[in-house]
Amino acid sequence: MRVLISADMEGVTGVSGVADVRPGEPEYGLHRKQLTAEVNAAIRGVLARHPGAAVAVAEAHAAFRNLLLPDLDQRARVLRGGPRRLGMLAGLDGGADAVIFLGYHAKAGTAGAVLAHTVSGAVIADVRCQGVSLGEIGLNAALAAHLGAAPVLVTGDDLAAEEARRTIGGVHTVEVKRALGASAADSLHPARACELIEAAVPAALDARAQVLPPRFDGPVELEVDVHRPEMAERALLVPGTERAGGTTVRYPAPDYPTAYRLVELVAVLGMAAA
Repeated sequence: MRVLISADMEGVTGVSGVADVRPGEPEYGLHRKQLTAEVNAAIRGVLARHPGAAVAVAEAHAAFRNLLLPDLDQRARVLRGGPRRLGMLAGLDGGADAVIFLGYHAKAGTAGAVLAHTVSGAVIADVRCQGVSLGEIGLNAALAAHLGAAPVLVTGDDLAAEEARRTIGGVHTVEVKRALGASAADSLHPARACELIEAAVPAALDARAQVLPPRFDGPVELEVDVHRPEMAERALLVPGTERAGGTTVRYPAPDYPTAYRLVELVAVLGMAAA
């Protein structure tokens, strides 16, 4: 059994605002500690069900440098830093049976969700593959499926969990907080959140054959909405892209992994105009 844990940060219990997940802010260290604790809970859950499993953790927030490595369970490997070809799912091209999305958040534009965004809150307003709107949960679930791994569990606030269940048939979820607004949450105690995550992992792994993630086989028509026209203009520097509106770019990707990477590139180029 090979399991990848993709560890984002906005969906960790207690996180309720940008300052909680931004390096250098007073409480960032506190929330790094809880992120690490929730990751360790997921690792324990995997190894309780499959003692010989190979577990890897892919840092998946901001610059991919958030976990407290000395506190991380020694039985897991960690993929840290970037940029990297598969972004939030670095390491998945080496093969995995299941993926856990830990500390995830709802997609851009989700009313009332804690820190909702898609890839880059400063740049991207929406992403559509074959006309289907996807946030990070959907984008990463489709990439996992393309590479043969089942996205079995998503943890985060209640609206992220709702999005996950709507997007991935049969997925298991753990709600570690209830969203009260973009920067407000009703959170579980940190220890209780870890207990629920650890307890949920074995059943989620057992049900991986029943998971039905979004799939995009063959060429993919990608559309990305950005916040300002000048961001779209920068994305048009990518060969093959075309404008589909004042703030929308379209790209005919030959396959889904290419579309996935193009979303990351639009975010990077757009930041130059942010």
